[in-house]
Amino acid sequence: MGKKPTNWRLWGKVAVVSVIVAVGGPAFTAWLSPSEEEIRAKYNPDLRRRSIEGKAQREQEFDEFVTRLKEYSKSDKPIWIVVKEEEERMKKKAIADAKNREKEAEARKAEMRREALQPTPAEQPKSSSWFSWGGK
Repeated sequence: MGKKPTNWRLWGKVAVVSVIVAVGGPAFTAWLSPSEEEIRAKYNPDLRRRSIEGKAQREQEFDEFVTRLKEYSKSDKPIWIVVKEEEERMKKKAIADAKNREKEAEARKAEMRREALQPTPAEQPKSSSWFSWGGK
């Protein structure tokens, strides 16, 4: 039995359908998907205002997130381990800051107590002796 001839018509159909699916699918999805402005236009006015106000903050948080990811990726360790270490470091820093604030608050309280216990110049006795009846 001889070799079967190549079915060029079949392979042509396969190629055309493949190109239509590979190119047309994403293009169709992009055409159907609304833009961010179109979505915001459908919001009620209050939601639209809050969305626009929070946009800069969200962009800044995303930029910080990407920057942290870039820093984490420079390490030889897996990223989840680096993130965990960073979280522990931040937690320790937060605890230390809280302790410092507590110490400062305690110092302010002690200073206020000392000031409250000291008599004002108007309340001090006018005699120079320790006994009020035995003055000069």
